Amino acid sequence: MEFLTGIYLSYSFITFYLLFLLILIYIQNRRHLYEVPEIEKEFSLSIVVPCFNEEETIEDTIKTILESDYNGLKKVVVVDDCSTDNSYEVIKKCAGKYHNVLAVQTPKNTGNAAGAKNYGAKFVDTELIGFSDADSSPKENAISNMIGFFNDENVAAVTSKVLVKRREKLIEKLQSIEYKIIAFTRKLLNFVDGIYVTNGPLSIYRKNMFDKIHGFDVKNLTEDIEITWHFVAEGYKVCMGLSSEVYTIVPDNLKTWFRQRVRWNVGGVQTIMKYKTTFLRKGMLGKFILPFFIFGWLLGVLGLIVLSYRLITRFIYQYFSTTYSVQAQVAIISFRDISLTPNILVFFGIFTLFLSLFFTSIALIHLREKDFKRESLFILFSYMFFYLLVYPIILITSFCKYLRGYNKW
Repeated sequence: MEFLTGIYLSYSFITFYLLFLLILIYIQNRRHLYEVPEIEKEFSLSIVVPCFNEEETIEDTIKTILESDYNGLKKVVVVDDCSTDNSYEVIKKCAGKYHNVLAVQTPKNTGNAAGAKNYGAKFVDTELIGFSDADSSPKENAISNMIGFFNDENVAAVTSKVLVKRREKLIEKLQSIEYKIIAFTRKLLNFVDGIYVTNGPLSIYRKNMFDKIHGFDVKNLTEDIEITWHFVAEGYKVCMGLSSEVYTIVPDNLKTWFRQRVRWNVGGVQTIMKYKTTFLRKGMLGKFILPFFIFGWLLGVLGLIVLSYRLITRFIYQYFSTTYSVQAQVAIISFRDISLTPNILVFFGIFTLFLSLFFTSIALIHLREKDFKRESLFILFSYMFFYLLVYPIILITSFCKYLRGYNKW
């Protein structure tokens, strides 16, 4: 067997396996996607909001958190990480207006969200501690729909469904699809205890367990991924509420988007390296989450390599073949060169595309929103055939930056 063909078949097998796994999980649990556990105990809760140069959004974030219908919300701690704009003034204004809002400022800029989050956690003494980004807006029932998961004493964290707030530009519309796919996939992984990240826009943790693992890792660029893996490594459970909606602002230009995705993936590599010794060991982290994460990376990189190789070799073959034909004054193409025999590799490629479209369609159907129009076919195909093709480049860029010691927020 040709070496490249072996790689291609391996790539197809892994892709089929992961897609079939998710589809089978969906078929088995499709009636339970939006289930909300009944709250058996009203846990006391504080929400920490890290803020850096968010004067335009921070007040709205504070208001939406305070509008929560959960009666156990005791305090909102807003941490200004030494902003260079008027964020801290806005925060202090809100603290003066609302009795349960506490405005604090870090002694010096921490340089990342983890540092500001850990600083804010020092002012929390409730049973649960939640975190929300300064540009995010939880729905009124988002928090209350998450609390019931803590009925299980082994649950350390619960995360939410993140959706895109602004969808004016093409890149924002493409990300709105991506965020829905992420949320839908994360919920499916919930059914097999395979959640690998508790997002920044809205996640809640059991405070004593949060303190036990010493909070967020300030050296990791994706502290939300690292803390999730840390909880799972300790034997705790992590859940996700698909009924808990929070809207966030996403990058509205390619440069910012690319930089954000590189940071996410460099942080992912950092987390993989930190927990690499658990591979195929130590419960769900080593036997499922870590392999799932690694195979996802390999699929992206291998896909780019295979596609690039075939395009380049095809171009070179056509170039020399055409050049020879012109010089020899023979036909450039004849009927003998046209093969109508089905190619197994082409079949695998088409089948993979079909499965991907099927899974994407299921996700978009289940995460349909009342306040937004359904995604057009143009946006959907742009996402499938252009947006996703950039990801392998991001993965390779991220890995190279990791090797060079990149650690910039």
